[in-house]
Amino acid sequence: MKAVVMAGGEGSRLRPITANRPKPLAPVVNRPIMEHILLLLKAQGITQVIATVYYLADHIEGYFGDGSDWGMAIHYSLEDTPLGTAGSVKQAEEHLREGTFVIISGDALTDINLKPAIEFHKRNKATATIVLARVPNPLEFGVVITREDGRITRFLEKPSWSEVFSDTVNTGIYILEPEIFDYMEPGKPYDFSQDLFPLLLREGKPLYGYVMHEYWSDIGSLQQYREAHQDLLNRKVQLPIPGEEESSGVWVGTGTQIDSEAQIVPPVCIGRNCRIKRGALIGPYTTLGDNCIVEPNAMVVRSIVWDSVYIGAGSQLQGAIVGTGVTIEDNVQVQEDVVIADRCHIERDSVLRTRIKLWPDKYIESGSTVTMSLIWGAKWRGSLFRELGVAGLSNIEITPDLATKLGAAYASTLPRGSTVVLARDTFKVSRMIKHAFMAGVLSTGVDVADLRAMPIPITRHYIRSSGAMGGVSVRVAPTNVRMTLIEFFDRRGVYLPKSSERKIENLFFREDFARCDADEVGEIRFASRAIEQYQADFQRLVQLPESSRPIRIVADFAFSRVSAIFPAMLGELGYEVIALNAYPNPRRAPRTPAEHEAFASKLQQVVQSLHATCGMLFESEGERLTVVDERGRVISGSALLAVFARLMAQTCAGKRIAVPITAPSVIEEIVAPYGVQVLRTRADVRALMTTAAEHPDTICFAGDTQGGFIFPQLHPGFDAMFASVRLLEATQKLGCCLAEVYDEIPSFYMRHQTVPCPWELKGRVMRLLAQEVNGRIETIDGLKVYTDHSWALVLPDAAEPLIHLYVESREAQEAERLLQEFVSMIERFTQKE
Repeated sequence: MKAVVMAGGEGSRLRPITANRPKPLAPVVNRPIMEHILLLLKAQGITQVIATVYYLADHIEGYFGDGSDWGMAIHYSLEDTPLGTAGSVKQAEEHLREGTFVIISGDALTDINLKPAIEFHKRNKATATIVLARVPNPLEFGVVITREDGRITRFLEKPSWSEVFSDTVNTGIYILEPEIFDYMEPGKPYDFSQDLFPLLLREGKPLYGYVMHEYWSDIGSLQQYREAHQDLLNRKVQLPIPGEEESSGVWVGTGTQIDSEAQIVPPVCIGRNCRIKRGALIGPYTTLGDNCIVEPNAMVVRSIVWDSVYIGAGSQLQGAIVGTGVTIEDNVQVQEDVVIADRCHIERDSVLRTRIKLWPDKYIESGSTVTMSLIWGAKWRGSLFRELGVAGLSNIEITPDLATKLGAAYASTLPRGSTVVLARDTFKVSRMIKHAFMAGVLSTGVDVADLRAMPIPITRHYIRSSGAMGGVSVRVAPTNVRMTLIEFFDRRGVYLPKSSERKIENLFFREDFARCDADEVGEIRFASRAIEQYQADFQRLVQLPESSRPIRIVADFAFSRVSAIFPAMLGELGYEVIALNAYPNPRRAPRTPAEHEAFASKLQQVVQSLHATCGMLFESEGERLTVVDERGRVISGSALLAVFARLMAQTCAGKRIAVPITAPSVIEEIVAPYGVQVLRTRADVRALMTTAAEHPDTICFAGDTQGGFIFPQLHPGFDAMFASVRLLEATQKLGCCLAEVYDEIPSFYMRHQTVPCPWELKGRVMRLLAQEVNGRIETIDGLKVYTDHSWALVLPDAAEPLIHLYVESREAQEAERLLQEFVSMIERFTQKE
């Protein structure tokens, strides 16, 4: 016997999850509805199938092919124009003339046993048998009235309550004889329930109704879609569930890893190759598709999650439906009955209110509260670039296809035939993204000088010295190993200006790329002498005096690429070097504050035990520096900046230094006796580097409060390698040790705290603060308020719904009091009127 599977439905009542796929391919417990039906037919001995398709027909044909993967033979009957349920079957008449055949819906879920229905059909010698089901609410279905023997006497199509005489409805499952084709003309539209069956009834043909007792649902709404999942997980539907049942009510696909501290509450179905991390809660009544990632402490309850979904740490989903390829960042709340369609991106700390729907490709900014459905609007996020470049979750947000388009957009802003420098760190994902980015650059006719794996300082130096039009570095984000950061530099090695970033964004979003002819595709050359050029300029700028005593340095390279380059350079300068963690292994590099503290503590111990002159910790691919003096004291952050300011002022009298507005005011006091002027810049790294690049002859040094130091004579970017030697050079010239300089720095206490603030209230908070505070106000960046020997800086975050608060005072207690005073004011002003 053959079967016809009706698979032409659009599933409009299931939108937005069916906006990009036909309803038969909507998964129920990780298996498309139509696949459930095909497996049901095969289990009952029916392996020859004709599928009638119309809406997104190529999706269905692409998924099932010829059916051989399921041990079946599938032929397709494609409607060029809608022919109705019966007209589409008429079109496949040539495959169905051999005998009795079954028609079944490919977008309704059932576990019907067809054998007794077929026996009923044959026993009554019926021309057509309609399989009926009893439902509590028949208003949305075609009601069928039968005699006691099952013969049909009347049809009511979607009746009102006054017309309801029965609760038996048409399931769309029919057993038919080939003679029904005699009642239809080819190419004309016919509907079974409205045209063909009433005609057979009028003709007095044997038309019967068989009442099934198994499960049936036409999944005609999102609520019924949810119920179908629950019924299958509850085993109310006797259909196989994909995966192995590892414990009662818990089905898990191959390749999935579940942390021992994750909690799985049955019934649950988890697809293949998923990652469920520590503290996550999954279930009950939850389905996760293939290749999903659930980060620590996330909660997914009574939800349907399709394939390749990322759920960030601390996020909560309750009663949600989530489409394919959705990214949900950290601490997002997705409330009851929310529907998120394919490829949406929900940034951290957002709230999606009950029953809202997001159509495909929507982007929700960080900290948003979504209270209404989003149907139209931008496909992409409003801003591609963030503080330091383009950043996102590796291979989830920053993917090879995004990188290729981004490379093409960037190179489209440059003259054809020009050269850009590309570099990366030693992470595998960085290599992948850099290669994809390179392909986009080459496609526009721009050449590439490939540095392969190279520390950032050497990359910046090479861009500046090679005459390239600019450069790009791809690396794992300094503070998050799961994120990739793509940084763009101009021909000086400084971050691109905002105007250039906006130009790249516009080209990226419009996909307006400057494609070149195949004969003009760019070329790749390897920049083989970048390190040698850096070493030559490095040594030319360093003027070390003769030292009367050996200088022993403990250098912790924190598993960075710097370890392959810098130890030999220090040795050539005459330093005795004890190297720690001196091989590249980016997964072991410190990224969190706790990891940084652990590395600094270890360095402290080694310096003390070896009686070394000092210790140096090189982080962030050679950009950031932490120092340990000969007494074993860790000098970092603002304290290290103050030490550098003192030493550079003494050795470069009359010059200028640049520091951000967040740096301690004690710096002005330290350098004043040496006639050194302090330039204050905005708080961001970009502003500090730009200032250094614009005044290389007068600025001898620039630095921030995170261990980043710039010497523009070499290049205008952070360089922990050059900074460490300039620190040693200064102490040697002055005949002092690092501990002595540190002891002479006046005491000061810095505090920093972030306060949540919705985007729409940031302006109001800043206005009210300016009205309420007492003291001198400075507005270089944010609102800086000076009091006696203290200051507080209120700085709205450019990318997150946060306000940063920095304070400095000469007394620890006063610094804490000032911090809490401003936190209280900000929290008070964020209360909506």
